[in-house]
Amino acid sequence: MDRRELADFLRSRRERITPADVGLPTGPRRRTPGLRREEAAQLAFISTEYYTRLEQARGPHPSREVLAGLARALRLTDAERDHLHHLAGVPPGPPPGPSREVRQSILDLLHRLPLAAAIVVSATHEVIAWNDLAAALMEDFSAVPRRDRNLVRRVFLGPHPEGRRLYGVSDADEFARRAAQDLRATAARYPDDPELTELVGELRAGSEEFTELWDSHDVAAAPTFRKTFQHPSVGPVTVNCDVLDISDRDQRVVIYTATPGSPSEGALRLLSVIGTQRMDTAP
Repeated sequence: MDRRELADFLRSRRERITPADVGLPTGPRRRTPGLRREEAAQLAFISTEYYTRLEQARGPHPSREVLAGLARALRLTDAERDHLHHLAGVPPGPPPGPSREVRQSILDLLHRLPLAAAIVVSATHEVIAWNDLAAALMEDFSAVPRRDRNLVRRVFLGPHPEGRRLYGVSDADEFARRAAQDLRATAARYPDDPELTELVGELRAGSEEFTELWDSHDVAAAPTFRKTFQHPSVGPVTVNCDVLDISDRDQRVVIYTATPGSPSEGALRLLSVIGTQRMDTAP
């Protein structure tokens, strides 16, 4: 355990986080950059005295549970989490939950596809990145809470406006079956992730269909390579669906493209212009 390096690392990570980043009020007379020690300790579910001793390079050997709390409280990346474990003399184990950190190169890729709707989904099918055309085709993900960006929750629990399940996509029922099977495999990879456990519990409580699929214990399903979205403004949009795996993050890039020269390509071009505004809304 390298106590001095651990202390310096914790301090540097704490000072880069603003109170607003974690939902805390800034308040008057705040002289400390970033979070205060007591705030970091509270977020990590440890005592202020314990955290202070760690930053003063005189703390005891932290357990895996303490390190997990620190990584969560300080919003560490996967690489920073592993570094924290090495400084503490505790070999890093598998990540507690699916990564939500999207590489900048992938974000750049999404926005270099002007005539393709593209999203990045986590291992739990949460939409964690998207381009403008995807927002126009599916929904404005920036306008909904994070929990409502999960496609598994969306397909089983709704909302289903005008009876359209999962944006009116033609393979919604098949996606539901495939997503439930995929989520079971994900749960096996991340058995200690509380968010994933909560998601599964919520789905089992709210959907008999999900419960039946979950209890089947199936974990493999063939993907769909072509589907049609029933868009409320431009009508049916038939797209090819290609999935690129980002294996080191356990994420997927999903790219929707229309056949060149088809009416659906024209619909995507129109959506790229109108964006998320509704053409059927009266002025």
